[in-house]
Amino acid sequence: MILIDVDGTLVDSVPDLAYCVDEMMKQLGRPVHGEDKVREWVGNGVERLVRRALIGQLEGEPDEAEFEQGYPIFIDLYAENTSKRSCLYPGIRTGLDALVRAGYKLGCVTNKAAQFTIPLLKDLGVHDDFSIVISGDTLEKKKPDPMPLLHAAEFFNVDPARSLMVGDSVSDVKAARSAGFQIACMSYGYNHGNDIRDSSPDAVMDSLEELIGLLEKAA
Repeated sequence: MILIDVDGTLVDSVPDLAYCVDEMMKQLGRPVHGEDKVREWVGNGVERLVRRALIGQLEGEPDEAEFEQGYPIFIDLYAENTSKRSCLYPGIRTGLDALVRAGYKLGCVTNKAAQFTIPLLKDLGVHDDFSIVISGDTLEKKKPDPMPLLHAAEFFNVDPARSLMVGDSVSDVKAARSAGFQIACMSYGYNHGNDIRDSSPDAVMDSLEELIGLLEKAA
């Protein structure tokens, strides 16, 4: 079984997220941040992204009243802009095709809410590659908790020790390690500006196309 993350792994979703963040900031009468800043803040769900945007940094909390004002604005914007500017990373389509041909059971595990995850995957033509899609609000806990990964292992009736998580962030690494999975990460993803190699995943790839070769070597 192979589980694959969405934002920063399958999909470069920052263009849409950054657009929504900046439009929210405009409606709040605040300065915009731009795509480069937003790229450093994504990866823990849209609520966390909104909180980071409101304070202009990765750590900390905004005034709760300000969050209560800004969050619904962002949700409405993102509902209309989930996939208008987002795209699959190079090599995703051919990489998925190779994994399907090889007979691997594929699932998708993301911290993005289902109301955004499902339309995004469908719009980009990859939804049907996955037998299960576990979003950030599917279960009581999300990554870095191991619950979503173990839920998928139970769904497929697969031993976690024979399972692989493919992600791009320290959250994916922590979830995989806690679940007893192997973990491979993409070099290009969203990891708050930090090199994912510092988190010691089992492998780092520049493209999903590389994965089938890594799996054949490990077999």
